[in-house]
Amino acid sequence: MPEKLLDRIQNPQDLRLLPEDRLPQLAQELRDFIIDVVSVKEGHLGASLGVVELTLALHYVFDTPNDLLVWDVGHQAYGHKILTGRKDVFHTNRQLGGISGFPKRSESPYDTFGVGHSSTAISAALGMAIASKLKGDDQKHHIAVVGDASIASGMAFEGLNHAGVTDANLLVILNDNAIGIDPSVGALKNYLTAVKQGKNPKQNNMIKSLNFDYSGPVDGHDLFAVIAELRRLQKVKGPKFLHLITTKGKGLQQAEENQVKYHAPGKFDKITGELVPKSEENLPPRFQDVFGLTLLDLAHHNDKIIGITPAMPSGSSLKFMMDAMPDRALDVGIAEQHAVTLAAGMATQGMVVFCNIYSTFLQRAYDQVIHDVALQDLPVVFCLDRAGLVGEDGATHHGVFDLAYLRCIPNMIIYAPLDEIGLRNIMYTAQLGLEHPIAIRYPRGRGVTIDWQRPYEKIEIGKARCLKPGTKVAVLSTGAVGNNVVAALSELQNPDTVAHYDFGFVKPLDQSLLREIFERFEMVFTLEDGVIKGGFGSAVAEFATENRHTTPLKMLGVADSFTEHGTVEQLQQHHHFDVKSLVKIFSSY
Repeated sequence: MPEKLLDRIQNPQDLRLLPEDRLPQLAQELRDFIIDVVSVKEGHLGASLGVVELTLALHYVFDTPNDLLVWDVGHQAYGHKILTGRKDVFHTNRQLGGISGFPKRSESPYDTFGVGHSSTAISAALGMAIASKLKGDDQKHHIAVVGDASIASGMAFEGLNHAGVTDANLLVILNDNAIGIDPSVGALKNYLTAVKQGKNPKQNNMIKSLNFDYSGPVDGHDLFAVIAELRRLQKVKGPKFLHLITTKGKGLQQAEENQVKYHAPGKFDKITGELVPKSEENLPPRFQDVFGLTLLDLAHHNDKIIGITPAMPSGSSLKFMMDAMPDRALDVGIAEQHAVTLAAGMATQGMVVFCNIYSTFLQRAYDQVIHDVALQDLPVVFCLDRAGLVGEDGATHHGVFDLAYLRCIPNMIIYAPLDEIGLRNIMYTAQLGLEHPIAIRYPRGRGVTIDWQRPYEKIEIGKARCLKPGTKVAVLSTGAVGNNVVAALSELQNPDTVAHYDFGFVKPLDQSLLREIFERFEMVFTLEDGVIKGGFGSAVAEFATENRHTTPLKMLGVADSFTEHGTVEQLQQHHHFDVKSLVKIFSSY
């Protein structure tokens, strides 16, 4: 049995000791290793398989970590992690206490910049390059690896625009596989396709026009060609741009043929590539599907409805409407700022715009939410998927800040449904016509109601409701995490002492009900799956202070720290609002 080269590689120094002609064998072993682990432990598969040759070439040619390598987003960095000292712990990837699914500065000196959101690599690497020059280090190389979906984002263009007027020792590598999580869209994608097909003469190359030394397109799976081009570019001064053509999912047939599904496929058979089936019989629907199917249904009856998503048609389930009504459901690419202001422009013309953005990604368009939507009081409907703790993607992806960062914005309505029926009815209510913008936040994953497609009911804005009466303690929850309270109260030996209220509306608050609660109960708890600082509990505390209520108030939620990766249940336990923790807390009353 031939020796496994990967067994000898603990770091890039070991890699550089190999003869170049042995690298194709190592590439195959690295692919097999990624497939072996991810097939059992889950994670992001296709992106890392597509850059195996590039990863090997970068660490073989450049003197990492002295030369600084920045991966954009980080979905594609598994091979990088395995080659940089984390092979033996790679099986802990994305698990509680294990390594992160994304590059992380505190994890390794080879992870030069923490990533997770797209389109940051060029700016970060340029910043490093300018800093190196200021420190008198003209020999250090700075490399940003960015995908064709990420490079279409505004921030990536900003970085290219600045880099082109510097003499920074920067190399931008475009990993062009024509797909992000979903297929890439837009005019730039069409331009890159034309370049690949040889239809754009090099004198009209837009990258060269930005003062980059452009080379390519190069076959990103021809390991020797990539190494040769990287070695050539090592000797070129100033900003450089290498255009590589790769295949997402390379080396696993199913991943190449179904690139969307195999971006993060869950468990699969490492030999056949077939996905391990999950039983979905008699399970409640995913919140994203409730959104997608409800929007499509509403759009059939309201021709003013428009759907917008920044590059997440599958993840948000806007794809249902995109397939049925392509003119009224738009994927604008990785461009959250543009998505928000586009929605605002449509709203000025009387359209009912549902702008679906993951909670963590709306952070990128905060200025537009304030200035372009709320300041003008335009009734855009923001649907914030993946709100709260999202699990294994970790700190970069938890949607725990939205209640706090949206609550301080004038004119903004904020609603968090307890279940799928609540999501369905608030969407119905919003399309009937609102006077203000609204943010509807809901979690990743499944709800609790199988029979969710019931007749629509209009929701009264700003009204909370009592789910369970009680005599001594009041628990006020917002959103789907309220189901933890429901479960916890069902396990109490003396449940009659604890009342439960669902405050779907975080803004405006139901002040009349709050006044009654503070006057009636001996103790009040608030619960949210967001940060306590500035969130729902803070809103209730502000109300109590302003109205001089002295009833003790205890706020439960996400502590004032960045939450790492783990299952949602593990992370809720960490923050003491899983069902068992709530039972323990409420039992003392």
